[in-house]
Amino acid sequence: MAKLPKAPPVVSEINVTPMVDVMLVLLIIFMVITPMLSKGVNVDLVKTHNPIKMAEADREDAIMVAVTRDGQAYLSPGNTKILPADLPGKVKDLQQNRQDKTVYIKADARARFSSVTDVIDQLRTSGVDQLGLLTEEIRDKNKPGLL
Repeated sequence: MAKLPKAPPVVSEINVTPMVDVMLVLLIIFMVITPMLSKGVNVDLVKTHNPIKMAEADREDAIMVAVTRDGQAYLSPGNTKILPADLPGKVKDLQQNRQDKTVYIKADARARFSSVTDVIDQLRTSGVDQLGLLTEEIRDKNKPGLL
């Protein structure tokens, strides 16, 4: 009779290589997708020590006007480029059936002041009473607290 070969001993350790491969693929996917999820036009906000928290500005349907460093204005929802002179009509249309009529402005820290005031003036002429100016908090390295 022929002798059958013995089976190799049972390995009791878990093979983590496939799990690591899957995790690396997921990491790459998240790294590629996350920058695309940013809402609105990217601007470097003005930094201040005591910003006012405006949680309503993070909502999907919040009316926001972004002023870039080159003076261009973008109206969201929709991220459409718009001239400041066209803001009154568009903002009135967006505010018609809303409870919260606040319009949020996020301006680049290096934008010309005249560009920002043009946007504010146009919003005021359209009847906007509540404006929110979005800023970013300055993180003091010497101040203890959260990272």
